[in-house]
Amino acid sequence: MVSMTRSPVQKTLTHVTEAAGDLFVSLDGPSDTVITGMSFDSRSVHSGDLFFCLPGASSDGHDFAEQASSAGAAALCVERPTGTALPEVTVSDVRSAMAPVSAALLDHPSEGLLVLGVTGTNGKTTTAYMLESILAAAGHRTGFIGTIETRVGTKAKPGVRTTPESVDLQYLFAEMREAGVTAVAMEVTSHALVLRRVDAMRFSSATFTNLSQDHLDFHTGMEDYFAAKRSLFTPERIDAAAVNVDDRYGRNLLGSAEVPATSFGLSDDAHVRAENVKTGQWLNEFVIVVGGPDLPAAEIKVSTPLVGAFNISNCLAAAAGALRAGVPPDSVEAGLRNIKAVPGRFEAIDEGQDFAVVVDYSHTPDSLDNALREARLLAQSNGGRVLTVFGCGGDRDRGKRPLMGAVAGRLADVVIVTSDNPRSEDPVAIIDQILEGVVAERAQGPDVVTPDRRDAIFEAVARASTGDVVLISGKGHETGQQFADHTVPFDDRDVAREGLRALGKTK
Repeated sequence: MVSMTRSPVQKTLTHVTEAAGDLFVSLDGPSDTVITGMSFDSRSVHSGDLFFCLPGASSDGHDFAEQASSAGAAALCVERPTGTALPEVTVSDVRSAMAPVSAALLDHPSEGLLVLGVTGTNGKTTTAYMLESILAAAGHRTGFIGTIETRVGTKAKPGVRTTPESVDLQYLFAEMREAGVTAVAMEVTSHALVLRRVDAMRFSSATFTNLSQDHLDFHTGMEDYFAAKRSLFTPERIDAAAVNVDDRYGRNLLGSAEVPATSFGLSDDAHVRAENVKTGQWLNEFVIVVGGPDLPAAEIKVSTPLVGAFNISNCLAAAAGALRAGVPPDSVEAGLRNIKAVPGRFEAIDEGQDFAVVVDYSHTPDSLDNALREARLLAQSNGGRVLTVFGCGGDRDRGKRPLMGAVAGRLADVVIVTSDNPRSEDPVAIIDQILEGVVAERAQGPDVVTPDRRDAIFEAVARASTGDVVLISGKGHETGQQFADHTVPFDDRDVAREGLRALGKTK
């Protein structure tokens, strides 16, 4: 459960049954039982809570009903009787009921907020940061919900889930409402859509960045993955859409849009497109030309240290999403100008060395491809090589492992394969699957293989020379490495700095 301020609730089980609507089956207990809060994790129950007995992939909340009761829960929301003495509201689907019930008990806190959502495989975090900056430039007191952090005005806390569970999300909106927040930028994952975390709320605009292979441990295939993303773009959920037409799935989505939609991209027919693009070693400059229906014609000048073609696309995504929500072009220009860096997203590590070190979150074949291509452009401008350090996460989509290996084998001069977050899997087994792809592209295989990520980063720094670019991929902003039964502190950025200092490669 996300750590947050719990806004006060003072409702009865009658309110719960009404909010559940067609999902309501029966009530066993007094309807005037007072509810003063909500929880779905028995370890976080407060006295007076309505406890949602949420069935999950590895555990079932019904099995923790007695624990919730002992912690002071006032009532349960269930799919079947639990045998406790607490009043029980039975619904046909606890997960589906959780969002509308929690929203109703908190008096629908998102209704007074301008909420801009971003979904897609890559670019969600950067685009959401850009959107928040644009909203601030437009005079809003902003909130942010995403992978790296959750922020209520100036109060920040680390992100736990990219898109929180519906109870946590509604509490966040209530906290934002009480803090005077007027607009929110948030990332929306496919998991959140399938698991109904963003039900019972509405987006002023939703932006689709792209779709490439990821999360196929959760989805049955790419079409199922796309269907999850597409489910956001309905009149029941959003007022308007911004869609990347440089992406084939985006073209498909735009063609079937049921809401007013604005296209963006480098394509000539995009409503929001980039012209006069000039790329430097650490600078992108271009003009965003706006010419779509229902949008004010405008030319927005952009100069940003967020380099790479992918960041041009991210700027266009944020501009289109903001404009679609009614934000004026001058605020878009100011907001994009104010963005300096996004943690762990092609983030430069500068200790005075004569080569570049970049940390990036790229953990899919497509995002690694993008990051390595940008690293290549930086290296070429200085006559250097590209060295990459990467691995793949355990308990996640296994099919992308050889694909990422192939990308690295094809695009990097020096390939160092290591662990990412192995979780419950054997790190060596994960690496072996990556190596299948590396060897398919370069017969000699990788230059270095080591499950120790610290050793891998130190090795990359040791091998780098003047003009080179070292790309450390996969974990980005993360500050821990997850193993089967524990997590150890680990930040690629800090380790890279340690390596540079230890090897005497600083000024």
